Amino acid sequence: MNDSWDDYALEWDANDDVINYSEKAYKSLLQVVKIENKNILDFGCGTGLLTQQMASSAKMIVALDLSPKMISVLDSKNIRNVISISEPLTIDLINVNAAFENKFHIIVASSVFSFLPDYESTLTLLKSLLHNDGLLVQWDWLSAENKPEYGLTEAGIYQALNDAGFKQISITKPFAVSGPEGSMPVVMGVAKNAG
Repeated sequence: MNDSWDDYALEWDANDDVINYSEKAYKSLLQVVKIENKNILDFGCGTGLLTQQMASSAKMIVALDLSPKMISVLDSKNIRNVISISEPLTIDLINVNAAFENKFHIIVASSVFSFLPDYESTLTLLKSLLHNDGLLVQWDWLSAENKPEYGLTEAGIYQALNDAGFKQISITKPFAVSGPEGSMPVVMGVAKNAG
């Protein structure tokens, strides 16, 4: 999958729809959690548009993406409190990479989960990286059915978060993005790593 995302890397930050999406995601994030002085994992960070917005307030951000070219674009931004990693998230990576020594207060995933082959097991792994009471915040395209090419349903997100052991789950539709196909709603899941 990362080869296809590599193809978009150089033009990604110039795409008005992508910029608009990241700005709206950032605004919706600030409505649910304070990010000041927090350790954040940006899972599936792409070129770091959301990372860049969070960096001025966050203590530290680990930005993880499979695409080496997307990470290369992020690295060229020279953001002082960002550690970038271009590898799949695995238990082995967590065990050997110093970036994962400390737990995260917040994990964000913007338009990522519907592209994963195993969303549910990834949630379990991400939950293990959160502080107790830490938050996972995700945005995905809203779909009428759970089909990766179309996005995720509200019920599917709720079920996956619940099955992974998250609590205080909230599912909302904070914004939509207009495109050639019309208005595309975005679904936001917020869940706490409690107990």
